[in-house]
Amino acid sequence: MIFFIDQTGQTISLNKTPQRIISVVPSQTELLFDLGLNEEITGITKFCVHPADWFKTKTRIGGTKQLNIELIQQLNPDLIIANKEENVKEQIEVLQKHFPVWISDVNNLEDAYEMIEQVGLITDKQNAAKNIVITIRNNFARLQTHNLPTGQASSKRSTCCYLIWQNPYMTIGGDTFISSMLDAAGFANIFQDSRRYPKVTIEQLQSVNCELLFLSSEPFPFRQKHIEALQKQLPETKMILVDGELFSWYGSRMLKAPAYFKQLQQQIR
Repeated sequence: MIFFIDQTGQTISLNKTPQRIISVVPSQTELLFDLGLNEEITGITKFCVHPADWFKTKTRIGGTKQLNIELIQQLNPDLIIANKEENVKEQIEVLQKHFPVWISDVNNLEDAYEMIEQVGLITDKQNAAKNIVITIRNNFARLQTHNLPTGQASSKRSTCCYLIWQNPYMTIGGDTFISSMLDAAGFANIFQDSRRYPKVTIEQLQSVNCELLFLSSEPFPFRQKHIEALQKQLPETKMILVDGELFSWYGSRMLKAPAYFKQLQQQIR
């Protein structure tokens, strides 16, 4: 019997390396693929769009917040990989009565690195996980030399608000993974002192003199029409549609994030 402690402090036990894994978190599903797993993955959610082949061929067990418990039971997994924030606590508690459920809790880059290495350990893909983490760290280290305009003081960063929802508008606080990614990308979250995902009004955005407004592609799919509507109320704010996956997916998609952030910095200049 092997014991593992997840990121919420709970212990799960396994008799052997899992061979029937269900992932109920899109970013962690992609990580499992990049770790070199395939046959071991028996179920994913309808939001697990990467890799595309798995989305077409793997059994879909509902959405991240509406899991098909009966179908999961039929698949009889020997490991379920979940997330504290993305999945519904009550549904996970039902699954925990029958299966080992390893739960991640990712609020910053270091949490993400730990998650990748722990998933690699539990699936017997330690070397692949370690290589992914090393590459991500190196990519971010190189980004730091490019994330500010030439001659600009390191303490001066463009202030930004990152919108994730409309009606009401919602942004991200300083205790979120997205805020950690903004910091790594060279931006200053103007709502750094807020927590989790606060509502924000146009009047607030006007009062804080936000330099940049990032409109994410997920979970709400902002489009150019939303920029056009907001620009009338915030004429001095530069607005950009951004790829939500590259700011919020805390698995191996982070490999692509630094290059994207560099392009974003160049676009803003």
